[in-house]
Amino acid sequence: MSKLDGNERWKSKMLLTEHQEQYDNRHELKKTTRATSEELAMIRDYILLPHMLTMVQKSVDHIDHSTNILKQFYVAAGQVIMNQISKDMYEVRRELTKRNIKIIGDEQADLIVYHRFLCRGFEDRFGMTRDVMRSEISVQLKKYVKETMGRFLQEK
Repeated sequence: MSKLDGNERWKSKMLLTEHQEQYDNRHELKKTTRATSEELAMIRDYILLPHMLTMVQKSVDHIDHSTNILKQFYVAAGQVIMNQISKDMYEVRRELTKRNIKIIGDEQADLIVYHRFLCRGFEDRFGMTRDVMRSEISVQLKKYVKETMGRFLQEK
């Protein structure tokens, strides 16, 4: 028997209006079942980042086996880019888990690759053509290269 059992004050279930509003605002995200545009961008990144990591890894391996004079520089730059991609992959996965979004699998229909996902209990598909995937990967890789070059120039 706890100390509160005999106290009649704890039996009422009255809730103040401002407390209800705070509760509603705090749980508003959980009430929506559809993915927001920001969450769709995270799903896109979740799909593209592993492909980007593989592409950069293959490029680094190719350069590492070449006889290029600057191969150490290229390999080091590739490693920095791979580390940044891996870090971003981790952050995207953590944020999707936090928002209760799970990517289930992929399927290809015509020229579109569809990825099924569960967003707070609602199942939907996210589709991209291979051309769109290539262009998005190109844009994001340029961003990573630009950031890496900026770091190298700042360290100089």
